[in-house]
Amino acid sequence: MSPAAAAAVKVIGAYDSPFSHRAEAALRLKGVPYELVLEDLHNKSDLLLTHNPVHKKVPVLLHGDRAVCESLIIMEYVDEAFDGPAILPADPHERAMARFWARFIDDKCSEPFWLAMWTDGEAQKGYIKEIKESFALLEAQLEGKRFFGGDAIGFVDLAACEFSRWLGVCEEITGVSLVTEEEFPRLQRWAVEYAADEKIGACMPDRAVLLDHLTAEKEMFMAMAKSRLPK
Repeated sequence: MSPAAAAAVKVIGAYDSPFSHRAEAALRLKGVPYELVLEDLHNKSDLLLTHNPVHKKVPVLLHGDRAVCESLIIMEYVDEAFDGPAILPADPHERAMARFWARFIDDKCSEPFWLAMWTDGEAQKGYIKEIKESFALLEAQLEGKRFFGGDAIGFVDLAACEFSRWLGVCEEITGVSLVTEEEFPRLQRWAVEYAADEKIGACMPDRAVLLDHLTAEKEMFMAMAKSRLPK
């Protein structure tokens, strides 16, 4: 390992953030020791604002005196900067496809998923329809595979992490059912197997604690979701 790769690693993150989990999970898959610095997103620290002055969001990876922002970019950086099992495929086409599906998750799934959970009425019905159409595409990607990349957890699995523990907890809080055994059996199985992985589980928030965290923020989430609806 190069001296640069051996520099101290920290993750500025939030306990209940699936995007922070992406960064931690990438480091754990590579076997990289790191320190987690938990951020209060209601009272953002100078550390966060200094190292991510553009978006002011978690996660931020600190590698020595370098800062890397945005979870998908952090995952790629970790894969390239450290030795260990590959997170992205070696084949150029498979690598491109992994990037495509990770962007699909962020661009086409995250917001409809969020709005399907925290809105109501006709607007909610539309978002439920939209996210289920996207889930059907992800379901097809799991045909004949344990994980999105094959037999081992990889880039797309980390990108999709919010559809593991977070989805189930949000379903319990809101009473909205998005992923069932009848409709999306592969995605449901994937969610269980992803969370059960030893390395992933080591940085996955405890379900009961996550339930308490998100329940406490329910009114805020609903207000935020309402503010995003078309006027």
